[in-house]
Amino acid sequence: MKRILFLMMIVGVSLSGYAQNEFSTKFKAVTPKNKGLKIKEVTPPKVNLPEIKPYIPIEIPKNDFIVPKNDVIIPGEVYKKNQDLGNFNTTSVTAKVRYRDAAYVDGDKIRVYLNDKMIQPEVILNGEFKGFEITLEKGINKIDFEALNEGFAAPNTAEFQVYDDKDTVVASNQWNIGLGYKATIILMKE
Repeated sequence: MKRILFLMMIVGVSLSGYAQNEFSTKFKAVTPKNKGLKIKEVTPPKVNLPEIKPYIPIEIPKNDFIVPKNDVIIPGEVYKKNQDLGNFNTTSVTAKVRYRDAAYVDGDKIRVYLNDKMIQPEVILNGEFKGFEITLEKGINKIDFEALNEGFAAPNTAEFQVYDDKDTVVASNQWNIGLGYKATIILMKE
């Protein structure tokens, strides 16, 4: 076994010695046939450019509307006012009011009033509906949602739903109010 291994090593070493031909003196470099490069000149095709016309400003018609100073709303502050969510008629004895954060859940907090009496001092709005059930009085039942903050992203946003005692949706909407402002819904019991 040792003899076979030794024989293979000797044959391998001797063959590798013949593989190194570039070190022999017989090697000659091949000279290129064409010494200079011929570059063909290419001219780009002619392009017809469109005619350039001078700028003529468009005349904008004058706006004759007058905006009273009290109604001017600064952009970005549209939500800094109370919001009327509507009046709804019902014959229901009770109503279920549900609400949740309508946009990005960012820590919005509200306070809830029923007929100007606080019924929930602080509610943190999250992504799931929560709420309360009320017994409706004959006539006007006013529900106010007051923004205690605007969360991380202004304004205070929420989606609400009002169901009657037959689980039918009476009202559904969203509010966008600033800190200290109220969104109001009125349920009229007939």
